[in-house]
Amino acid sequence: MSFFSEFREFAVKGNVVDLAVGVIIGGAFGKIVDSVVKDLIMPLVGKVVGGLDFSNYFILLANPPADFKGPMTYEALTKAGVPLFAYGSFLTVLLNFLILAFIIFLMIRQINRLKRAEAAPAPAPAEPPPTPEDIQLLREIRDSLKRDKA
Repeated sequence: MSFFSEFREFAVKGNVVDLAVGVIIGGAFGKIVDSVVKDLIMPLVGKVVGGLDFSNYFILLANPPADFKGPMTYEALTKAGVPLFAYGSFLTVLLNFLILAFIIFLMIRQINRLKRAEAAPAPAPAEPPPTPEDIQLLREIRDSLKRDKA
């Protein structure tokens, strides 16, 4: 089997295609979660802790160049090439990860519940309870009386 035909066989297998679709959807979903964290959650958290922007939490690891006249923000200093210890950005990315992991956990949990429900065999019909002894005796008496009349 040639290299290209072997590769084609590998590439068109269901698992590879499913994985590719999952990666593409995961990338798009990651962007949505990124936006939720950056644009919705972090501003609320910043407001609660005093109106601070988490993206501007950093420590300078070197002084800015002598000709730097821009603002002392993360974006401006990064563009100027100043090394920063940007723990605020890290907190944002960490929160992003935790939210994404939690959502994926909930999805997998629901999928597993559905799989268990599908795999569970249908319950067997319940046997009727045994006839009580007094009912059985009454039936025997009835049957005996019918036989005596006949």
